[in-house]
Amino acid sequence: MERQSLSRWILGMLCLSLLVDCQLALLQAQVTPLDRAHAHNDYAHQRPLLDALDAGFCSVEADVYLVDGDLWVAHDREDLKSTRRLTNLYLDPLLQRARNYGGRIYPDGPEFHLMIDFKSEAEETYRALRNVLKDYQEMLTEFGSDGVQKKAVTIVISGNRPTELLASETHRLAFIDGRFKDMDDNKAAPDLIPWISENWMDHFVWNGRGTMTEGEEVKLKHIIGKAHEQGRKIRFWSTPETGAFWRKAHGMGVDFINTDRLKRLRSILLEIESSKN
Repeated sequence: MERQSLSRWILGMLCLSLLVDCQLALLQAQVTPLDRAHAHNDYAHQRPLLDALDAGFCSVEADVYLVDGDLWVAHDREDLKSTRRLTNLYLDPLLQRARNYGGRIYPDGPEFHLMIDFKSEAEETYRALRNVLKDYQEMLTEFGSDGVQKKAVTIVISGNRPTELLASETHRLAFIDGRFKDMDDNKAAPDLIPWISENWMDHFVWNGRGTMTEGEEVKLKHIIGKAHEQGRKIRFWSTPETGAFWRKAHGMGVDFINTDRLKRLRSILLEIESSKN
């Protein structure tokens, strides 16, 4: 009897686990992907990556330091913990989802971006990242002799950027987050620098309240148009966290809308999409 009871208990637990997995997969499948939503400082949320995925975000940002040859996630050195690594917080769960959904992060969803902001020395940190990314190549967008081959996840390096080192490689699994200077020079192709990111407060006065001036609208339109003409996407950080700003940024064509307020931005973007129908 004890053996039969144990067998029934094990069978019951297996069925419960299967039910939970099925319910989780159903919930994930029902999320609407938001291809222009970028989770700034994503690791600061209660559930890094997972909160952003639950909100449908298609771009997340993680700051990393090189520690004893490994990549640890934190904004400041004093916050570093061995349990918070790039692999277990981001790469492993993304790989599992890519396998679950036939090479996508959302079922039949758009491309997903993982921005990795280097806080430690550029080239040394990149060499460590390059070794790590080899284990995740099946899901990563890559550059090689045939150009850019898009896959589930595109890695974009920001912060201390090893631009020259990446430019010298004939095959790589990462790309560079550029600045206005890169766009002005226009020397590096989009297959190296697909993004341009800048601090909003360095270029604009509008704080997301009231009305944006006509002069600033013209300036923003010019910046976005220039990036798009070069085949690049545009993002700003330190942006106002207001519905008015997000609506304006979306309407004018900012490719990645930066936020720390995941649920609020999700609500605004879904409202915008709903109004089109």
